Amino acid sequence: MLDKRKFYINGQWVSPAKENDLDVINPSTEEACAVISLGSQADTDAAVKAAKDAFIPWSERSAEERIGYIEKLAEIYKARSAEMGEAISMEMGAPISLAQTAQSGSGYAHIKNFIRAFKSFEFDRELGAHAPNDQILYEPVGVCGLITPWNWPMNQVTLKAVPAMAVGCTVVLKPSEIAPLSSLLFAEFVDEAGIPAGVFNLVNGDGMGVGSQLSGHKDVDMISFTGSTRAGIAISKNAADTVKRVALELGGKGANVVFADADEKAVKRGIIQCMNNTGQSCNAPTRMLVERSIYDKAVDIAAEVAAGVAVGPSAEEGRHIGPVVSEAQFNKIQGLIEKGISEGARVVAGGLGRPEGLEKGYFVRPTVFADVNNEMTIAREEIFGPVLAMIPFDTEEEAVEIANDTVYGLTNYVQTTDMDKARRVARRLRSGMVEMNGQMRGAGAPFGGYKQSGNGREGGVWGLEDFLEVKSVSGWSNN
Repeated sequence: MLDKRKFYINGQWVSPAKENDLDVINPSTEEACAVISLGSQADTDAAVKAAKDAFIPWSERSAEERIGYIEKLAEIYKARSAEMGEAISMEMGAPISLAQTAQSGSGYAHIKNFIRAFKSFEFDRELGAHAPNDQILYEPVGVCGLITPWNWPMNQVTLKAVPAMAVGCTVVLKPSEIAPLSSLLFAEFVDEAGIPAGVFNLVNGDGMGVGSQLSGHKDVDMISFTGSTRAGIAISKNAADTVKRVALELGGKGANVVFADADEKAVKRGIIQCMNNTGQSCNAPTRMLVERSIYDKAVDIAAEVAAGVAVGPSAEEGRHIGPVVSEAQFNKIQGLIEKGISEGARVVAGGLGRPEGLEKGYFVRPTVFADVNNEMTIAREEIFGPVLAMIPFDTEEEAVEIANDTVYGLTNYVQTTDMDKARRVARRLRSGMVEMNGQMRGAGAPFGGYKQSGNGREGGVWGLEDFLEVKSVSGWSNN
C-alpha cells in the first residue's frame, strides 16, 4: 500500500501537523491502495500563508517568465502521462485504457490550450478610441483555493491550477480525498518544473475540514470549486463573510433531444456518451428525450446497446466501463434504480445489483429506463452512474419545455438533420453548453452552466479571465 501522508507546502513535502489518516480505496477491489493524511487548520493556514507570501513576487514576474514555467510543466506532464493514467485508474476506477487516454490526456490538453490562449491574451488594453487616456488592466485575483472532484481529477486540476498560476495567482489545492493520488503526482510535476515555492500548494482533506477552512479563510481571495450543487451552496455561504470570489462548476442532468429525423447512430451515440466514465460525468446526457414516432424503435436500440456495454476491473485493458468510485456512490445509485422501479419506470436494460461475475467491487449494471416522465426522481436527480432515463415527446415545443424543466443547466444535446431546427432548439435550451449531432466542442471552448449547474466558465480565454480582476485606470496617457 502506498504511503502518501505528505503535503506540498511552500515548495517542500511536509508531514501533517497531526495524524489523521485515511485509506484510499481501489473501487475495483474494495481494498486500500494508499493511505493519506487529512489536513488540520494548521496545515491549511501554513499553505495559505505560503501562497500569500509568494503572491506579490510571482505576480510581478513577466508574463513570459510565468508561461515558461507552464511550458516546462507541460513537458513533464507529457513525459509522465503513463504514471498519471495509472494513478487515476487505481484511485477512481477508470479502466486503464480510458485513464491513459481521456483521463490523463485531458490534463495535458488543457495545459497546452491555456498556453496558446495565454500567448494571445492582452492583459493591458485601451478602453477605446473615444477614451484615449483610459486603460483597462487585467490583474491576478490573488490567493486561490481550488477544490476539485474525483470523477475527472486531472481535467479539473489543470482547468484551475494552470490558468491561475499562469496569470499570476498563487494556489492552494484540496483534491478529493477519495481520489488524491493523481493530484499528489501533479504536485511532483510542479516541483520538477521548478515553479517557485509557495506558488502551488497542496493539502489533502475533506469538505468539512480543509474545504471549509479554505472557503472561509480571510487570506483566500477566491474559491474555485467543482462538485455537487449541495456542496457548492455550502461553500458559497461560507465564503460570503469574506466576500471572496466564488466560481462554481456543479451538477447536471443533461437532456439529449432526439428528433425523428436524427441520424441513424444518434441513439447508440447517446447511450455510449451516457455510460462513458461509468456515467460519472456532470455533463453526461442522462435524459434521452425521443420524438414519439421513433420512440419504440429508440428504446429497442438503447436496450440492445446498453446490454452490450461490458463492465470490468479498472486494471484490465479494453473498452469496458469500470466500477463507480465508492461504496457510498454504489449504494446511492442502487437506491435511485430502486426508486425508478417503484415510481413505475420500465427497466429495459440492467437494473439492480452487480453485473454477473463481479461479486466484489463497486460495479453497477448499465441501466436504461423507458417510459419515464420528467416528474420521476430518476429524471430530476443527478444519479452519477451508468443509468439513462428515456422520455417521449410529441412536439419541438414540448421537447424544449421538458429539457429546460430542471434546476440544472450544464450541457444539453440535440440530434436532428434539420440544421435550422437544431440551431433554433440550441438557442432555446437553458444550458451553458449544447452539443449537436455528435460534434464535440472545440479545444478551449468555455465549460460551465446556467442555474444550479454553476456560475463560472473554465477553459481557454474564459479560464484565464476567471482568475483575473479588471482595473480601470484614467489618465494613463498624457499625449
